[in-house]
Amino acid sequence: MSDTEQERWSRVKGRLRSTVGEDIYSSWFARMDLESVHGESVRLSVPTRFLKSWIQAHYAERVLSCWQAELPDVHRIDLTVRSAMRCAAPVREAPATDARRPERSEGRDGVELKTVATAPASANHDALGGSPLDPRLTFQSFVTGRSNTLAHAAARQVAEGRRGDSVMFNPLYIHAGVGLGKTHLLQAVTWAGNAGTERRVLYLTAEKFMYGFVAALKTQTALAFKEALRGIDVLVIDDLQFLQGKSTQAEFCHTLNALIDAGRQVVIAADRPPSDLESLDDRVRSRLAGGLVVEMGSLGEELRLGILRSRVEAARVHHASFDVPEPVLDYLAKAITHNGRDLEGAINRLLAHSKLNAQPVTLEMAEREVRDLVRPQEPRRIKIEDIQRVVARQYNVSRSDLLSSRRTANVVRPRQVAMYLAKTLTLRSLPEIGRRFGGRDHTTVLHAVRKIEALVSKDATLSDEVELLKRQLQE
Repeated sequence: MSDTEQERWSRVKGRLRSTVGEDIYSSWFARMDLESVHGESVRLSVPTRFLKSWIQAHYAERVLSCWQAELPDVHRIDLTVRSAMRCAAPVREAPATDARRPERSEGRDGVELKTVATAPASANHDALGGSPLDPRLTFQSFVTGRSNTLAHAAARQVAEGRRGDSVMFNPLYIHAGVGLGKTHLLQAVTWAGNAGTERRVLYLTAEKFMYGFVAALKTQTALAFKEALRGIDVLVIDDLQFLQGKSTQAEFCHTLNALIDAGRQVVIAADRPPSDLESLDDRVRSRLAGGLVVEMGSLGEELRLGILRSRVEAARVHHASFDVPEPVLDYLAKAITHNGRDLEGAINRLLAHSKLNAQPVTLEMAEREVRDLVRPQEPRRIKIEDIQRVVARQYNVSRSDLLSSRRTANVVRPRQVAMYLAKTLTLRSLPEIGRRFGGRDHTTVLHAVRKIEALVSKDATLSDEVELLKRQLQE
């Protein structure tokens, strides 16, 4: 390849970088090489089939336009996949491959742990058995609002860290209900972290972690499994509430301690805070709570509207004529309040109806197509800490009084009321409620619940007090 072609290729890459931005360029184009230029055709190569398919699907026109700015005669970009041998060999001119020939395997199954740092995110996961990643779940596609700003900022901080940097908060623990963006943030951290060559970032669901550990035990490779995990720079664990089994939890605890003590980053997501993960060992809960714990709240109307607009724009990449009028977006943002997945599902339905029936999207159509997604407002999730705070304020005692061993009448009755409300307004078990009330036995909680149940049926004053407390907690 001539010096002139390399200089031209450098200018094309510069145009591409300024067009798509540094983040996208480093994620998708940093490992793209120029193979040859012949007449109207330019042949480029990338190291994996995944990169090839993603660039072809999303950036083919931009790559072509950047080349045409340098060479107006170019009308075709051929994108091929380099073989593993081609990637490993010293840089030298390689014969152009036939674009019609079936692509050769990249040989990713044989990648050793020590080489994972230079592989893209998909290869990392093939090499270490990571959970699948969705290429749509990146920081670029994440819509921020008041309820998720802190979680997003913390995740970006983690993703932009470099090997050897001091870890600001460890672990980063994100919790939220279903469909509020936990998995999106965790996968965005993984994509961004693996876009460079410095760090090894591994994304695992709790189920995949359990499966990997059990499989390693069966094949007598548990030591290698442990060493591989502890060699990761950033370990990302999703849906921690599903982690089960005493031996698996013990191994997770050891891995967590080893990574944190070594200054490696751990990022975790679950559907509840660490203190509410009843199935986990106290030591694990304590370690999780020792980092930065961030809750992602429910989606406000403005954020829901932003998500809808983002999904419409994403759909228009492949369906340029697809359009959703502003009144329809406003209606969807007000009517669909449950979670982000319902919002995405609504846009998919409108897209399918519009394309299959060749009809424009109208408000009447939207109301008809998404009626089953319009759910009644979900009641506020009540926490035991909220109950203790409201009850203590109502009865003019302190929260520490409720948790103490004091047996005076002015403390016993409020404590029993708080336990009763914890049992009736939350999904927490009797042992968990007892633990949250100063480490009491579950039989004490059961006695309190039965006592208050009996009293409210015949004491009108107490019944009114309990109903008042319930309304305060549910507002």
